[in-house]
Amino acid sequence: MSDVGFVGLTDLRLAPAPAAQPSEALDAAFALRRAHFPDEIVFHTPGLKRFKTSEYAAQEAARFVSVSVTGTECALACEHCKTHVLEGMTPLPRFDGSLFDLCCELAEHGARGVLVSGGCDKHGRVPLLRHLPDLGRARRELDFTIRVHHGLLDEETAAGMAEVGVEGAMVDIIGDDATIREVYHLDATRAEYEAVLARLERHGVPAVPHIILGLHFGQMRGEWAALDMIARHARKFLVLVILMPLTGTPMVGVTPPPIAEMAEFFALARRTLPDTPVMLGCARPMGRIKADIDRAALDAGLNGIAYPADGLVAYACARGLTPKFVDACCGVQW
Repeated sequence: MSDVGFVGLTDLRLAPAPAAQPSEALDAAFALRRAHFPDEIVFHTPGLKRFKTSEYAAQEAARFVSVSVTGTECALACEHCKTHVLEGMTPLPRFDGSLFDLCCELAEHGARGVLVSGGCDKHGRVPLLRHLPDLGRARRELDFTIRVHHGLLDEETAAGMAEVGVEGAMVDIIGDDATIREVYHLDATRAEYEAVLARLERHGVPAVPHIILGLHFGQMRGEWAALDMIARHARKFLVLVILMPLTGTPMVGVTPPPIAEMAEFFALARRTLPDTPVMLGCARPMGRIKADIDRAALDAGLNGIAYPADGLVAYACARGLTPKFVDACCGVQW
């Protein structure tokens, strides 16, 4: 883990704003976190975007790289994304070589791992199967940390991921059938998402489920059901993210859920999974609301936060937590 570039509290150029007093629910969640985990919090800064604040200025963006095996192509073009998220990834289709060749080139520039993702086919699956042999070579020959974002993967892909030794299988878990149809444009049900968790569990692949708060056009609808599904299956950790109203999508003007509602869900996740690391992932709205979300996540006892808002390191220290930085996806520990 890297703490190079961490700015001491006495050197901060921006003093943290006074913190609101946590609610009883957040206080209880924070106490539960301290009962199950060390007093430290990990801030993740993967190379998906450049990151620098007054508290951290040493990101090594080349250390962990996100790759899209489909470029910007996606058969679903979900309402909240419209392929824009794929634009920030390294596109494999534009690289003159295999996924392993790309990993070799990335390693030459300092990479120690990759997140392999991409657009989905009409069944909600990222086409990873033919790339698994390359990922196996990257693990064996480059000692790469491998994370994949796979969608509604089938049995064969799950078995292949187990053989490769994928260290984290990332999947959005949606607990509302209408959201699956209207946002993801999929003819599927929430039961199929739970079947993915069962499939990963059966093959011994470490599951990294994600829940997107406010995915249904800013409304909280299936998030509680998704949390229940996740609690029924083995998982490495849970990642919570927030709907981002992206420019160029039908949700550009959508208002995310209220801070209080998100904070309540953060605390519920902590109570539901008391000994599972719970992270606040990369995706969440920008601006002042981001700082409020981050503080609520910390108050609710979450274990890690990606791209922390300026001032959050100071706030973590004030709450008795030791901050550490890792330039990779949530949960990666070098």
